[in-house]
Amino acid sequence: MAESPQFILPPIHDNPDAWGPSPTVLPTQFKDIPYAPFSKSDKIGRIVDWNAESAQSNLGTNAHQRGFRANRGSTREAYGAGQGGTFAYFHDEDEASFNLVGGGTGPNRGGAGGLMGSNRGARGRGSNLRGTTARGRGMGGRFDRGGAGRRGGQWSRGGGSWKGDWGDRNSRIRESTVVIGQDWQVLEEIEFSRLAKLRLEVDIDAAEDISTHGFLYEYDRAYDRINTKNPQPLQILDRSRYHPTASEDPIIQELAAQNKAHVFTTDSVLSLLMCATRSVYPWDIVITKEGGKLFLDKREGGPFDFLSVNENAADPPAESDKPDSPNTPSALSLEATFINQNFALQVVKEDSKTAYQFKNPNPFYGPDETEPCASAGLRYRRFDLSLSEDEEMMLIIRTEVDAVLRGPNTGNAKEQGAPDEESFITIRTLNEFDSNSQGSGGAPNWRTKLDTQRVAEAERLCRADQCELIQRMGNRAYGDRPGLQS
Repeated sequence: MAESPQFILPPIHDNPDAWGPSPTVLPTQFKDIPYAPFSKSDKIGRIVDWNAESAQSNLGTNAHQRGFRANRGSTREAYGAGQGGTFAYFHDEDEASFNLVGGGTGPNRGGAGGLMGSNRGARGRGSNLRGTTARGRGMGGRFDRGGAGRRGGQWSRGGGSWKGDWGDRNSRIRESTVVIGQDWQVLEEIEFSRLAKLRLEVDIDAAEDISTHGFLYEYDRAYDRINTKNPQPLQILDRSRYHPTASEDPIIQELAAQNKAHVFTTDSVLSLLMCATRSVYPWDIVITKEGGKLFLDKREGGPFDFLSVNENAADPPAESDKPDSPNTPSALSLEATFINQNFALQVVKEDSKTAYQFKNPNPFYGPDETEPCASAGLRYRRFDLSLSEDEEMMLIIRTEVDAVLRGPNTGNAKEQGAPDEESFITIRTLNEFDSNSQGSGGAPNWRTKLDTQRVAEAERLCRADQCELIQRMGNRAYGDRPGLQS
């Protein structure tokens, strides 16, 4: 006779003093970590309230009819909205294990932005778009996370009473992208006021090209004639383009091994570092010191792989409770990055016979790639930052260009064998979104104003996107590019 199955009761860890598992049975890495985001100021109310939206919409009307202000606590904060940086990045592992020895897998590569190429971003092509969708939550540190700003009140013309809409405040607490540990020691703290006064005169014209790689397609001048009456739809193209960080760049590793400089970085990292006083969204960089050399790196999946929209506006875009809202900072950033990548591919003539060839091929494009390589030129330029002859300080920057511009009076490219009528340009776009939505900064409809009021539109964009535009101008200066096509 077969034995009947037996049921063995597993051990039960009872916790008679509190709700939930006992702290003694939790793994050490989860000790003192809450089981869900919360703060002491959170109020536990109903699990669900189907009338909350209608009650909120009627609050201002009823208060105005009764002639008194809305109660400050009438709209309660959602449970968990007051969370801190519990699940933000925390420096736990030792990042001092940096090694210049090559080998192993190739660097993380950023695709050009097509839908197919974007999907491959999930496998490691850093700045692809569909891959970034999964990262949308991780890059939230750069955007609004809710907090304590205020939209203020307004006078009611009818009753002359003050409507203090405190319950519908526009919260703007932006947390740091790295959780600062209590045991960290402050070595130096530089205020923005001090940082804005720092000046270092560098002769950019004296910079030298240490190494050049890649190729450039010619820019199609037909796109200069586009206006609101003659638009061109944006095309989605699958091309391979790569944006590895400095320490993962094999060319920079080789130059560091040859002691060509003391500091190594990329143009995007250096531009944002120099625009720190203009930036609003939080960001951070990784600085590694190895053998007396400094490497300024971007963090994987961080804000350097994305563009911001209306970052410096008086009322920048805010996160919405609606998950499918297209006008949140994260959604606008993904859209702007997608548009910028595909537009740069669309406006060039993909003809290998007329392409400008640099001295060396693209170091990131391997023979096993199935998609064509995007138009991209990599110039590793060395700048002299020495303050005196006794203290030599050399900086090598990897600068990137998007296309070559041919024609009369376009400047000198200063490249080997480049004729006088050729110059390198960077192609960038500015994103338009609903002018009636929150965060647009009172912008008029581009389709009605762009052709007739270009100067006014440019002035408004310079105010709303100061940080983004200054970064682009910085990239242009480092790469010695006389043209900036937008």
